[in-house]
Amino acid sequence: MTAMEPPSAPPAEVPSYFLCPISLQLMRDPVTLPTGISYDRAAISRWLASPASAASSSSRTCPVTRQPLEPELQLTPNDTLRRLIGSWIATLSPGSGVDEEEVAALRPVHRDELASLLSDAATAQVGALRKLGALAAESEHRRAMLESQDGVFDVLSRVLTGASACSTAREEAVGVLASLRIPEQDLVRIVSRHGNLAASLTAVLRSSNLQSRAQAVRLVRALADVAVRAWVIGLDQELLAEVIRVVRDRVSTRATKAALHALSALCPYGRNRVKIVGAGAVPALVELLLDEPERRVCELALAVLDRLCTCAEGRAELVAHAAGVAVVGKKVLRVSEAASERAVRVLRSVVRHAATPAVLQEMAQAGVVGKLCLALRSELCGVKTKEKVHEVLKLHSRVWRSSPCLSPKFLALYPS
Repeated sequence: MTAMEPPSAPPAEVPSYFLCPISLQLMRDPVTLPTGISYDRAAISRWLASPASAASSSSRTCPVTRQPLEPELQLTPNDTLRRLIGSWIATLSPGSGVDEEEVAALRPVHRDELASLLSDAATAQVGALRKLGALAAESEHRRAMLESQDGVFDVLSRVLTGASACSTAREEAVGVLASLRIPEQDLVRIVSRHGNLAASLTAVLRSSNLQSRAQAVRLVRALADVAVRAWVIGLDQELLAEVIRVVRDRVSTRATKAALHALSALCPYGRNRVKIVGAGAVPALVELLLDEPERRVCELALAVLDRLCTCAEGRAELVAHAAGVAVVGKKVLRVSEAASERAVRVLRSVVRHAATPAVLQEMAQAGVVGKLCLALRSELCGVKTKEKVHEVLKLHSRVWRSSPCLSPKFLALYPS
């Protein structure tokens, strides 16, 4: 007679308020909307980033209450709920029926575990670096723990710039660094300690791994925002070319935004505008605008073009492109007030400093002059933008007023 097996523990019932209303899964990183409803961060982030939401951010709603949400929404970590879920997880026994992966992700991580992982990561162990990346991605709380761990930024930057690390280890280190909020003083320290930082980032940006390229360009953006003068002035064209290639290859919307932010932040320093133009930025930006990108990408692309067109090389590249002036003019009154303002600034640079007869004729033929006439009377343009439009139209009024390409309805709007 065989001994009777002990009865298995009944499956644990997950409290309903621990479940995300979207995914119906146990929340790993609970956050609360202004409506008072809590969701798992990953699920609500996907909801807010869905094509419908991206198309009209002003119409985004809370999935449960259907109340409208502000465009610049901030997700508030629900630390109380996270602690309650963690306490409940601690009471579970093996065979409870709750997904083991979810349980592991929610169990507390101790400082000595992080210290051990960092010690292994310091020797460029790919497995340890991947575990650090997974920890940072699991929840806001775990990311904050990792950010506060002594030496974390120094260890990761040494792996990135170290000669002994393999390319995979460098890519993993970049991934972890890009996921963390690095304080300004630590970014400055990274730049000052590692003279080969730009070359190391260039190597990762040349990777065939699209995710690694996206992460590397986010790190470049963070470094550009800090603007350590010696570093940003001394950047070589190779790194800038790889940042531009992220834009050209459409690696991801987030990566495109990071690349555009980085280029805009780097423009004011030294000869960076000339270097960025020389690396092929203007054609890449024009092609991006021709693809009708989302509002924010369009605004950023025009902002970079505006800065590049303050130098002769940038203006020359724009007017040399068959669609350059036309696509900039097309964005006036079409995307947003900010996009219109930046497009007008670009056109003003062109008509001030690169207004050949061919360029002026092209602006009339492509409808740019007519669009500017409309902008002058439109409520969608601010006062300062209208002042710039008025300046542009007055500069070459003799040519454009007599152009057969300008219809009578636009002539009626032309400033006297």
